[in-house]
Amino acid sequence: MTLNPADTDFVDHLRAVLPADTLRPAEPRYLEEPRGRYQGQAGVIALPRSTEEVATLLRAAHTARVPVVPYGGGTGLVGGQIMGAAGPAPLVISLERMTALRGVYPQENVIAVEAGMILADVQRAATEAGRLFPLSLAAEGTARIGGTLSTNAGGVNVLRYGNARDLCLGLEAVLPTGEIWHGLSRLRKDNTGYDLRNLLIGAEGTLGIITAASLKLSPIPAEQGTAMLTVASPAAAIDLLAMARDQLGETISAFELIHRQGLEFLRETLPDLRLPFADLPDWCVLIDLGLPKGRSPADALAALFETALDAGLCADGVIAQSEAQRQALWSVREHIPEGNRRIGSVSSHDISIPISRIPDFIVEGGKRLAALGDMRINCFGHLGDGNLHYNVFPAQGKDRRAYEHLRDEVKRCVHDLTHEYDGSVSAEHGVGRLKVADLARYGDPVKLTAMRAIKQALDPHGIMNPGAVVPLAD
Repeated sequence: MTLNPADTDFVDHLRAVLPADTLRPAEPRYLEEPRGRYQGQAGVIALPRSTEEVATLLRAAHTARVPVVPYGGGTGLVGGQIMGAAGPAPLVISLERMTALRGVYPQENVIAVEAGMILADVQRAATEAGRLFPLSLAAEGTARIGGTLSTNAGGVNVLRYGNARDLCLGLEAVLPTGEIWHGLSRLRKDNTGYDLRNLLIGAEGTLGIITAASLKLSPIPAEQGTAMLTVASPAAAIDLLAMARDQLGETISAFELIHRQGLEFLRETLPDLRLPFADLPDWCVLIDLGLPKGRSPADALAALFETALDAGLCADGVIAQSEAQRQALWSVREHIPEGNRRIGSVSSHDISIPISRIPDFIVEGGKRLAALGDMRINCFGHLGDGNLHYNVFPAQGKDRRAYEHLRDEVKRCVHDLTHEYDGSVSAEHGVGRLKVADLARYGDPVKLTAMRAIKQALDPHGIMNPGAVVPLAD
């Protein structure tokens, strides 16, 4: 399908139908992504202030067959927000001016916000209303809620509260033709046909642009507690998770698996960061609880530790006795990606594996990568929902540039193994452009055919984020 660039004539038309300050020349910040692996292009950047202006932009692009790249906070790690030089220069639409709070309904546990609102600001608005918006991830200070919904972001609290998809009740969105879907519902039950909300969530801007969302809130836990406990192995960590659920039920907000390699990277690259153990364990878990008033999280975690110790699952642990200690434990987990970045990976992987198969996967992955060369593996992540960040690094003292010839082979090795173990090669970061070939390789053929049909039905000219998510037919 032939697309046309956002050229001078197209830009002149937009200027004639939009407020004077809506358009601006392409700036580098809209053409880059966090890992520096993609360099984008744009004919023009548009910064609409309203849903109607987004609709005007998409109607014009649909008529002129100009590609459109939606832009949120720019924090995506799979290139979904970047269109390279292979095709015509696109219209990039940034939602950064659409940050309004549409409404807060504490009795309903609902908040309605525009898509450009930064995730941390959504959390703050919920807190001011005496409620919790539990979606939490490393980029929450810059990620925008429209982008987190478009990628179905996960984060650390999925175990208790679910992904972004699970936290959304309704959407307002502009479809590729420029039509506005007024679906900003606050209802929790609405069985009136196909669920367009869940179709747009996770579509990464390939089916339209989300302009506002109504989101689920939760009560703020009266008491919160955190512990970091050492475990002998990932299998022991899974047994500990089952034990914790038996003892603590749905009060577990997060259950994170941490490998010694990640702690060693922190000790090497961030020496001022205080680690909870002088002798680094091979494996440990970070457990976070949110309890109702009258229950002590420190006591609950101590009881769990004692039971786990008696069962041979734990050997040591640190239980936070204050909010400062709790934040210090979380700081260790939150700095692991920064430690990884400073070391420099050969290849990084965001995967999910059925929880019971994770121990065997980790063992087999180590064997297969060792056959490729001398490399270090930092395997960590959200054990409670099976999401591993399985990252491969150069051997001690070596530079990742020496492994450039192995990058594709390492990725293929990890993704092949993930598929063998009935996992997913994209757990929470999306497909973007980075994993389109992976989706074509590992995706179910019937699902891929259905995805192409949906794309054709909603976006007949193929203008929305071309090259992202949907593999071309053979």
